[in-house]
Amino acid sequence: MDWKKEVEKRKDDLVKDTQAFLRIKSVLEEETKSAEAPFGDGINEAFLHLLELGEASGFTVKNVDGYAGHIELSGTSEEIVGILCHVDVVPEGDGWTSDPYQAEIRDGKIFARGAMDDKGPTVAAFYAMKIVKELNLPLTKNVRMIIGTDEESEWRCVDHYFKHEKMPELGFAPDADFPIIHAEKGIIDLTIKQQQVDKEERTELTLGSFQSGRRYNMVPDYAEAVLKGEENLAKVETLFAEFLRDNEVKGQHHLEDDSLKLSVEGVSAHAMEPNNGKNAGVILAAFLHKLELDQKAHHFVNTIMDKFEGDTRGNKLNIAFKDEISGELTLNVGIISYQEERLGQIGINIRYPVSGNSEQIKEKMLQINGFELQSFDDSKPHHVEKNHPLIQALQKVYEEQTGDHAELIAIGGGTYARSLEAGVAFGPLFPGRPDVAHQKDEYIEIEDLLKATAIYAQAIYELAK
Repeated sequence: MDWKKEVEKRKDDLVKDTQAFLRIKSVLEEETKSAEAPFGDGINEAFLHLLELGEASGFTVKNVDGYAGHIELSGTSEEIVGILCHVDVVPEGDGWTSDPYQAEIRDGKIFARGAMDDKGPTVAAFYAMKIVKELNLPLTKNVRMIIGTDEESEWRCVDHYFKHEKMPELGFAPDADFPIIHAEKGIIDLTIKQQQVDKEERTELTLGSFQSGRRYNMVPDYAEAVLKGEENLAKVETLFAEFLRDNEVKGQHHLEDDSLKLSVEGVSAHAMEPNNGKNAGVILAAFLHKLELDQKAHHFVNTIMDKFEGDTRGNKLNIAFKDEISGELTLNVGIISYQEERLGQIGINIRYPVSGNSEQIKEKMLQINGFELQSFDDSKPHHVEKNHPLIQALQKVYEEQTGDHAELIAIGGGTYARSLEAGVAFGPLFPGRPDVAHQKDEYIEIEDLLKATAIYAQAIYELAK
């Protein structure tokens, strides 16, 4: 079977459907959520769009209460091969060259939020199913594309789905790297909240607010603080301008009456490797901690500096750890929230190796002076052994399609593959390509979209025949 030739026949439709899907802004919207759209109108629109594509192509489709659903190609047995995808995307952020929901094609690439994570690959997997169906290839197992709607936040979608639907025996998620990701680190989202500070003496400078970040799993690309004071604000403004220049950081400052607004621009990146970005919140904290702030603000900002500044591996917290399978622990300060009239909070994302211990991490977080642990969500590590039939089948497909060795790799990212006992992440990012997921000007190469579709088509057939 010439899988690449079959994809090429459908190239125009594949690209057109990918663009149409990417033009739907499917970001979590608490303000528009409803019983039919539990994560907001945008995500629901993308979800229904994909189900409608499936129905129009002759697949069996199912909507499980708006949380998740599936598109299914029937085989002759009860066994299921799962393809786990998601339609939600992270917020677009700032600084795009073109509209992040225009899906503009430039230089052979489709630029849009979700092009790589995970709407582009989802369309590739969908077309792979179409190819297998349209060729009338005999299948023993059912092939079920499971569509999630809350992957970028709390995974409430798959939690709900698997309460009502059967778990596939094995499967893959087209939501990371090629060749094959057989190990995913554990993922912790936690929030620490400042405890009440004793009554403090009046100071010349007060921190009115300090905000940074939208998601635990993104390096914040913007941070903003407001300082209040009757004197010395002009001097602080000068110091801030010097700080921006000396540290080669972009930012703004605006002095008005008795308040000074400061902002810093960082570089967004996925939290699985914070060093790929520049954390605007931590950068701004580095300036604020030099000032003589009120006691509560001083304690809050200094904690950020003492525990997190310049350290994305948890050394300062004594939680640094690595293993041979999945590498180093990583730590991202994803959210900073502080108001003069309320206690400050810090939202942190930690990715720990497959042989790590989350309880030890939790114990260290409880020891941060002047803070209490507000929340602690732990998604355990995931690992499929190298001799598993799923691994061997996908290695065969990848090597036949690309001519390259299908080595097994581990990631810090969390994919829906960990929802299955035997699940791996499988593409779409090819070796040597830059990882642009969660970044401005996210894109997918059209050439790679076609190659991934051919790989997925053969993989579906090999796993389900």
